[in-house]
Parts: sequence; C-alpha cells; structure tokens
Amino acid sequence: MTRGRAGGVEPAAQQPVSTAPTKYRALLALVVAAIMALSTAIYVGVASDDGTRGRNTLADSRLPNNAAAPASTGTWVGTWSTSPAAAEPGTETTGMADRSVRNVVHTSVGGTSARVTLSNLYGQSPLSVTHASIAVAAGSGTAAALPDTLRQLTFNGGPAVVIPPGRQVMSDAVRVVVPHDADVLITTYTPDSSGPVTYHRHARQTSYVARGDHTADATGAPYTERSGSWRYLTALDVLSNEADGTVVVLGDSITDGITSTADANRRWTDVLYDRLRAQIAAGRDLPRYSVVNEGISGNQVLADGLGRPADNPSGLNRFGRDVLERTNAKVVVIDLGVNDILRNRRLADPNAVLAGLRTMVGQAHARGLKVVGATLMPFYGHRGYTEPREAVRQTINAEIRAGRVFDAVADFDRALRDPYDPRRLKSEYDSGDHLHPSDAGYARMAEAFDLESLKGSAPAEL
Repeated sequence: MTRGRAGGVEPAAQQPVSTAPTKYRALLALVVAAIMALSTAIYVGVASDDGTRGRNTLADSRLPNNAAAPASTGTWVGTWSTSPAAAEPGTETTGMADRSVRNVVHTSVGGTSARVTLSNLYGQSPLSVTHASIAVAAGSGTAAALPDTLRQLTFNGGPAVVIPPGRQVMSDAVRVVVPHDADVLITTYTPDSSGPVTYHRHARQTSYVARGDHTADATGAPYTERSGSWRYLTALDVLSNEADGTVVVLGDSITDGITSTADANRRWTDVLYDRLRAQIAAGRDLPRYSVVNEGISGNQVLADGLGRPADNPSGLNRFGRDVLERTNAKVVVIDLGVNDILRNRRLADPNAVLAGLRTMVGQAHARGLKVVGATLMPFYGHRGYTEPREAVRQTINAEIRAGRVFDAVADFDRALRDPYDPRRLKSEYDSGDHLHPSDAGYARMAEAFDLESLKGSAPAEL
C-alpha cells in the first residue's frame, strides 16, 4: 500500500490443475475445501470485531500492531484537519527530540477506522517518527486515553516512518471506533533532532508533551507539558457511515477561531457542523457532510509570509494542498480577504483580491467542488481601520453579493454588523478588538450560513 490508501495484492497466477493425476484430485479438493472454510472463519471473526475490544492496543505486545484493512463499509471523509502554518520558533536546533507529542483534536463525524496525515513541510532535515498512536480521549481537557481504543499507527506496514523535508505522509488505516463530537489523541515520538517543527500555532485546543517515548501510555500521567499548538499533525480521516463527503473551510483568524473560548470547540465551523447534524437528525433533506477547518490566523488571498517555504502561505498558494487534497472534498467555503485589506501598507486593490478569489473558484470547479464564499465583516474601531480601506471592503462585498465571484454566498457582514453603524460589528458579537467575533459572534456566523447552499455540485463550465 502507498500512504495508507486501500489497496489489494494481486493474486498469484493460478496453475492449471486439470492435468493433475486423478488420484490426487480428491486430495486436492479436500485441501481447497479446508482452506475455504478457514478463510471464512477468519473473515467472520474479523468482521464481527467493531474495534472496541482492546485488540491491537499497544499495551498488549502479543497482538499485531495494526488491524490494517478495515472490515467495515463506509466512506472516507475528513473529520478534522488543520493547515501547517509555519516553522515553530525555538525548534530550529533540537526540534522535539526525545519527546512524545500528544495532539488533541476534536472530531466532526465518527467512523470505524482512522488514518492520520503528518507533515514535515517546514523541516530542514528528515523527520523520524519511530512510534505513533491514536486513541479516543478519556474526557475533555485530559491527556488520558480510553485504554480499549489505544492503537498503534503504522506506515506501509511498519511502526516507523521518515518524512523528508517539505513532505507529508499518511498512515495506514487502523480499525478503531471514533465517535463524532469527541476528542481524539494522536501521539508521535521523535527520537532525534529534526527541527524546525511544522506547527499550527493557534489551535484553541490544549495538547500535551512528554519526555521519552510514551506513545503507548493511556494514563496521560507523563504528559506534564501543555501546548496551545498542534505539531506535525494536519489531518484525521475516518471511514464513516455518517457522512458522504467533506466541507473544507478556508479562512483566516476568524475561521481559525482565534478569539473563541479555548478547549470549548466554539469556532464557527464547529457550530456549523453541530447545526448541520442536528438539522439532518430532525429530518431535513441536507447533504451528509463532515466539516474541517483550514483557517490560518493572518492569512491573505494574495500575499505569502516570509521564509522558504513561506510561513502563512497565501490562500492561492495553499489551495491545492489544504482544499483540493482533503479527503472526499465536496464543498469549499472561502472566507478570506480582510487581511489583504488590513495588512497592505498601501491601499489594497479590490480587483486583485477578487481575481485571486476567482482563481481559487476556478481551481475548485475544475475538481468538481462547489464554492460558497463569505462577505467580509466590518472592522470599524480596529487599529487598522481607515475610510479608504472600508471602501475596498465594500467594493469586494458588492461583487460577492452580486453573484459574480462564488456559487453561493454566506453574508456574514450582514449577519454580524451593527444595524445602526454598518461599519462596525454589533457589540454582542464583538470579541473586543473590533475585528474578531466573540463566541456569540461565531455562533451567529454558523446560524446565518444557509445550509441549503451545501447542496449541489460545481456548475458546468461552458
């Protein structure tokens, strides 16, 4: 197999048996019948295991490392993801040598098997991961795992993998029941110096670090160091009967949820999925999709950050990796552009920003993805506000609302602005910096999103 994707082994060419002497044919028939009976018994035994019996836990060395090929049926979708955003400062020399990094992520949909993607995008030397594991967390805000869910992750059948600089790798699929709306622990151990570390700074989720190899630890006791960032990990996919595809949300700090309450999963994308799931459960005819978040704080449509590869790569630069390569992506939601206005020392050209957005739409359409685009929310009172910048925002929003950019529109501007002064956020939706929403503001964004806009596919190109 390659990168953990499902694959089969070509059967060996069968030798003709019709020429075998008659006296051996009866014996051969008995052997074949015995093999078939044994195969059936093995298949039934595997298929009846839902992955929760504690089989293949790291604590039991007598058992195989990984229940590789999922026996369950379903669709592979993304249940969580993040964008590799930068090289972590201070890790250039030692990286995370002799450390176990236990990333905590929150699922949207559940599944019966899982696989993860690890990235060394910003590394300058090969990243050696000698052990990795996955488990469902024992609760919220803990490094402890439910012991029966702890599984060793493998890569092309082995427990270790070396990721070259600038590359990523997907693990093999492992059978484990992953619930929806749950915390999952993905742990990696790196024995050697391999900095700088590829990370996503603003996780709004507490993860953990331990000295030494504690990938097999279910208690969480060795994980005494806390972290507000995600390291190496960029995606968690599940084989799911709950979803038929993935909604990918590409955005900046507002999508990143930078002002949302930490460890509470109150980003607008979290609330959006909860709302979608509840509406489907109530009988509404809506697509069964998961929702994954590809927001990076400070992200722009056009401009990259510094470095090679660039920290905080532009939406245009990362669109292929963060959207088109996401598992079973069906719809992309784009909420970008405000940083192109605020971070440009000179006045941003609205036509250039719109051209960048249209380029991403064209790339999405070429891959069959529908595109929902968001209007840019107000920022009066923020230190970067000027009347000319406000005019640029209004020009971009007018084109979006007119339907000349995206397939459908999420009008977050109209939903969150102060009706008495449309240049500013309504006070109850303002986190206090006059740019980013409060928890109530993020919830309002999700409520204002038209779930019907998730229906359908990319329009046919004429």
